[in-house]
Amino acid sequence: NFLTKMKDHLLSWLHGYEYDGNEHLFTEEECNDLRIIGGLNRIIESTILRVNYTTYDICHEQDVMRPGPACFVMTLSREDELNAHPYWYCQVIQAFHINVLHVGPNACCHSIQTMEVLWVRWLGLVPRYKWGFSQARLPKVGFVPESDDNTFGFLDPSLMIRGCHLIPSFSDGCTDVLLRKGTSVVRNSTEEDNWCSFYVNMYVVFYLFLAYTQKYDWLASQTGICTVVLL
Repeated sequence: NFLTKMKDHLLSWLHGYEYDGNEHLFTEEECNDLRIIGGLNRIIESTILRVNYTTYDICHEQDVMRPGPACFVMTLSREDELNAHPYWYCQVIQAFHINVLHVGPNACCHSIQTMEVLWVRWLGLVPRYKWGFSQARLPKVGFVPESDDNTFGFLDPSLMIRGCHLIPSFSDGCTDVLLRKGTSVVRNSTEEDNWCSFYVNMYVVFYLFLAYTQKYDWLASQTGICTVVLL
């Protein structure tokens, strides 16, 4: 369902739907109205991901990453429950430039458009794990199991806040329950399984530490301000 999910994501963007974590589902007829120019063989894969953003002291910074097993980014959480974790985390598997043409009665633009999209694997908070300064613990996340329909998805690069540093929880070990054992594009070539969980290193830079201590207001304001360059 890679192509179906990608078209749902692209159509949601073209129709201007606000991203809430769940892609709007389109009918087969609506998906057929979105033409990928040249087909899948003409999709351009980017090998470098550059994220430009502004730090808390109004300085320009840039994260340079290579999509793959070690590329992790963060975006604002769309959860509105009380005390919900403020951020979502994902692994960027691949980054694409896609030339599309939207046709049909619902098309908003009838010219060819170039769209940028990230193919990601989502991580979620470890259940029943408490983190924070009073517990003297870092946030802890793990990959969403492949049995979940939302394990893999697509993300608009403009929704990224910045890259993040995840530290494997070595004491928890590795597992092949989250994703079947064997070689995969989401793993290094020498790996056949995944770490069970990771710690979110919120101390990696000072202003990221501030994002977890000052009610997240400053970092939240960066969404939509940072720019992403796919090379």
